[in-house]
Amino acid sequence: MSKNSRMTLLEWLDACPTPFHVAAQASSELTSAGFTSVTQLGYEIPQTGFLAVDGSIVAWRLGSSSSSLRIIGAHSDSPNLRVLPNADIYQHGWSQLAVEMYGGLLLNSWLDRDLGIAGRVIDANGKVHLFSDSTALARIPQLAIHLDRDVNEKGVQLDKHQHMTPVWGSETQKFSEWLTKTSGVDHIAAYDAHLFDITPAALLGHDKSLLASGRLDDQVSCWSAINALCDSASSEFTTMIVLNDHEEVGSSSSTGAAGPMLSSVIDCISQQHGLSTGQHFDRIASSWCLSADNAHAIHPNYPERHEPRHAPHINEGPAVKVNANQRYATSTRGLAHIQNVAKSNDIPLQVFASRNNIPCGSTIGPITATQLGIETIDVGVPQLSMHSAREMCGAHDPSYLVELMKAFLQS
Repeated sequence: MSKNSRMTLLEWLDACPTPFHVAAQASSELTSAGFTSVTQLGYEIPQTGFLAVDGSIVAWRLGSSSSSLRIIGAHSDSPNLRVLPNADIYQHGWSQLAVEMYGGLLLNSWLDRDLGIAGRVIDANGKVHLFSDSTALARIPQLAIHLDRDVNEKGVQLDKHQHMTPVWGSETQKFSEWLTKTSGVDHIAAYDAHLFDITPAALLGHDKSLLASGRLDDQVSCWSAINALCDSASSEFTTMIVLNDHEEVGSSSSTGAAGPMLSSVIDCISQQHGLSTGQHFDRIASSWCLSADNAHAIHPNYPERHEPRHAPHINEGPAVKVNANQRYATSTRGLAHIQNVAKSNDIPLQVFASRNNIPCGSTIGPITATQLGIETIDVGVPQLSMHSAREMCGAHDPSYLVELMKAFLQS
């Protein structure tokens, strides 16, 4: 598959409203690039292959048995609202959906937006079917200013359970019946149904230098990782990517970064390469992992919230993220390595650190480093409005990230 025939980032973002769609789209891109899908690890692993499970995927290109690994990690999930199993609410002349919050949503950003519904259904035979409806189906209406006179002075005060329940009609409609019609599956045993902002991804600004979309965190990194692996030539290194689900809720799941998915594939590769336990340990000790998750760009309206010497600018390249308290995995060794990679390939690279009085978040980086014992470097595209229903980054930085990833895989 040629580079030009792959999905652009904007197309990817619109096609992937849930982690399940991310894994499916990644699988499609990899298959077109000549990678082989595997569903079990008990057989010989193909030279270029991938394993997709639910909303996660691991892909690889095997190198020399005597060489180390180069791994890129990202996460496929984003904060959102998810429809509960008993979804139907009818009250005060409104038809509503019972939802559960996933991750650290920026609540007010979900108000007064047209929302679609996407996800997967599992039929009575256990088969999985993806679905997506990007029409205007639901909305979380904000209280009018006449009924909330102090809202502009005190800010929007939202009860997470009472005030975030979306409306999706005025007539009675069972969600299960709608889902059967939408998915085309008659006997649905269970479902995952996620709400998402239906506004398409778009370039904006007088110079089209900005990119706005839902789920930039962290699908920018997912798209970049797939492109980097597909475009990279074979080398002595075994090159890999992993797109984990459930990062936004701690990564503790069978397909999250704290689970066994990546380590199981790595173990199988070492076994196929005929490595002893000690040789496997030596391989791990000489390997590198690049954990890609977006960073906070300096906000022009809130510059005081940033560490002034470590506040990345948009369209000036990805940022390597450092934190002495191990919220990010980057060590001085890792910082030196990725700076050398960027400098030798003429790729702009910035450094991000948080203020001491505003603690930073975390990534799959420290978890992956702990689980595998592989030296890990945290990087990310600078963005604004992280965890909003619609986020914004520089239009040029994703391409810089792809180039950095490609250079890292060969470093």
